[in-house]
Amino acid sequence: MKKIMVSNSNKSHWLGVDTGGTFTDFVYFDGQSIRIHKVLSTPGSPEQAILQGINELEISLHDLQLIHGSTVATNAVLEGKGVKTVYIGNKGFSDVLTIGRQARRELYNLMPEPVEPLIAVEHCLQINTRLSAQGELLEPLEAADLKRLLSEIKQIQPGAIAINLLFSFLDNQQEKKIKAYLSENLDDVFICCSSDVLPEYKEYERGMASALNAYVGPLMRAYLQRLNQAVKEKSEQASLSVLQSSGGTIGAGQAAEHAVKLLLSGPAGGLKGAQFVAGMSGESRLLSFDMGGTSTDVALIDGDIKLTSEACIGHYPVAVPMVDMHTIGAGGGSIAYVDSGGLLNVGPESAGARPGPACYGQGGVRATVTDANLVLGRLQARAFLGEGMVLDIAAAQKAVQSVAKKINLSTEEAAQGIIRVANEHMVRALRTISVQRGFAPEDYALTCFGGAGGLHVCALASALKMQRAIIPVHAGVLSALGMLVAEPSRELSHSCIQDLLSSDVQQLDRFFTQLELTGTDEMQQELNAKPAVRRSVDLRYKGQSFTLNINWNKNLRSLENQFHDLHRKTYGHALDMQVELVNLRLSLKGERPPFKLPRLKHNKNTPSAIKTIHCYGIDGEVNVYYRDQLFAGQKIIGPALILEKVSTTLIEDGWVCLVDEWGNLRLHIKEPKLF
Repeated sequence: MKKIMVSNSNKSHWLGVDTGGTFTDFVYFDGQSIRIHKVLSTPGSPEQAILQGINELEISLHDLQLIHGSTVATNAVLEGKGVKTVYIGNKGFSDVLTIGRQARRELYNLMPEPVEPLIAVEHCLQINTRLSAQGELLEPLEAADLKRLLSEIKQIQPGAIAINLLFSFLDNQQEKKIKAYLSENLDDVFICCSSDVLPEYKEYERGMASALNAYVGPLMRAYLQRLNQAVKEKSEQASLSVLQSSGGTIGAGQAAEHAVKLLLSGPAGGLKGAQFVAGMSGESRLLSFDMGGTSTDVALIDGDIKLTSEACIGHYPVAVPMVDMHTIGAGGGSIAYVDSGGLLNVGPESAGARPGPACYGQGGVRATVTDANLVLGRLQARAFLGEGMVLDIAAAQKAVQSVAKKINLSTEEAAQGIIRVANEHMVRALRTISVQRGFAPEDYALTCFGGAGGLHVCALASALKMQRAIIPVHAGVLSALGMLVAEPSRELSHSCIQDLLSSDVQQLDRFFTQLELTGTDEMQQELNAKPAVRRSVDLRYKGQSFTLNINWNKNLRSLENQFHDLHRKTYGHALDMQVELVNLRLSLKGERPPFKLPRLKHNKNTPSAIKTIHCYGIDGEVNVYYRDQLFAGQKIIGPALILEKVSTTLIEDGWVCLVDEWGNLRLHIKEPKLF
């Protein structure tokens, strides 16, 4: 039977949803206009916040495309709350995950704290089968070994199983046989093979990716089933897809099988949104800064969003392609405290959504960055969430005062100290993603979003000597907006280690073609047109461990020269050594949903402030404006506060803000010419 094509672009309206640690954000697009919304997250059952937001927005689910960024997998890994998982390796190699790479996190610490393994040692099993490095079967599977393995698994009673055999990227038949046998004899157990999750060399990274996939797979499957069922109960015509860590979407039906590819789902949405919105204003070189309630994510975009296969979640390497970003535990909900040495600290512990900052009135009593901003007057108590939530100033002052007493400061001085410490954490993160990689921050525009980011943008830009910054339109929900501009995609790979110049081009072309057929078949339900395809290869000098990625072409000598040039640019030198082909990579992208930003009307008259206020630490009066009352071409000179439903922006003294035609706030230290 011919499959029915279902495409995002065939839907009549779209809803992007980003589930964060504190808030769940919504951006709704009906083909003409945009509506945004925010509700407190429900961490114990994330779908409840999504359904609440849909009800409050009064959206019909008929023919709706819901695109979702989820933190379920991420939180399960970081909090160690995945399912009981069994890891299966070759005989003698069951301890691959425990041994790892033997790399020290603290080079000079001779007695480091032991790291709890993702999978308990007693749950790492082995089976007697073996391939050679050339893919030759040395030890075939025996029925007795399979029965013994099954008996051991039944004693453990796991919720998931990860199978990772040596050289399975060359021949996956032994993994497939083990999976088929276990599937026949076990009920309701999630089973995945490393050759499906990450068919690349490096048994530890491949094994860890497979283990993570199994560890969170059942949780994602159960969660997505609950959400999908709730959506389908309202309308069978509604569709659900999930954003992957690579910045492309995947159908909910396949997402659970690829749970390891969802670990940076929400943050990837922020980068897609930043790239799209800033791109409308002509900015392609961005230093992005996403400050939410729990954490801050930073990344560098130079035209395209860069992917990496060397990322980590917590202590665990994740070798599947994901957006290249750096995350720290500093957000609006980060808790301030005084350590045993009498020093003021902020984060990484967060107040989360419940109880949240003290000013939320949900039972929180510890001072947070949000409380400090409220005490300083930078947040307006009655203008939070579009006047949908009134902040408790007295509770914030009491919480900050408890910190102030310990360091002999006034409440306002302590609040200012909390902001400065939080800013320093974020500046350090921005330097990590830029300066430490050889990029000058002043060559980029600081693009700030997230519910808490606008209050810190000028201070961060000044600390980094950056001349310009952007507060995108709908910055407080930009990750949710990013869901609406993400295209269906797949990132596929296959290890093929050989000397580059002696490679068989026709054979490599056949490998690429097979990957393309696999990816297109996976995406069939999400497409109404052939996907755009990008072929690339990972190359290295023979004997090296790390690779560089280069677009594929059939001229092998040209590829070699490109690799030398890229190595010189990246590391400052090139070597007179043999170049080796390591991995083939294929990126497939479908059609982007037809999302568009409405243009603002032009009016170059000076905007009228709704009121003036005084903020501690800022000289003179601070003008306050509503963002939705601003027009394109208008100019605001700091100091000023710009209020909107989902965030607040502080324009500091010495900065000038111009409103562009898309509603973005373009910040400059020196006043530029009006457009």
